[in-house]
Amino acid sequence: MKEVDMNSAMREGMRRLASGVSVISTKTAAGARFAMTATSVTSLSAEPASLLVCINRNTSMYEAVKDGGAFCVNVLRFDQQEISNKCASGDQGEERFEVGDWQETADLPYLEGSLAVFVCDQEQAIDYGTHRILIGAIKRVLVDDGDTIDPLVYLDGGYKTL
Repeated sequence: MKEVDMNSAMREGMRRLASGVSVISTKTAAGARFAMTATSVTSLSAEPASLLVCINRNTSMYEAVKDGGAFCVNVLRFDQQEISNKCASGDQGEERFEVGDWQETADLPYLEGSLAVFVCDQEQAIDYGTHRILIGAIKRVLVDDGDTIDPLVYLDGGYKTL
């Protein structure tokens, strides 16, 4: 093993941790839709059913959820790389919704055809370092009824499949 300086250590180490790719989506009270790609999503608790999502405070998504808005976690399939790329690059506003089959549930945008969609109310938020940690209480789950589970995975700076 090699030791790396602290400025590079986090990035170097995290490149070795495989992560599922999700798109977080929300809609403000004024009707503006937001979506961003995230790899920092994890289950938090089964009772109560909840997820933990981390959002960089420099993104437009942060502004959209900072007042406690509900959100969806869309778990992407391997063939949804284009959606991931669209939602990961810059602040594109409504252009992010031009790729993929976007629908609405509970007045929130979600991706039809995702492996799973978790519809969440924001229970708590904690600002830490560069990110806001959201705790989402899961209110509804939509699961793809296909036979194949082929998630989009991010590892070592690129997409992978299982």
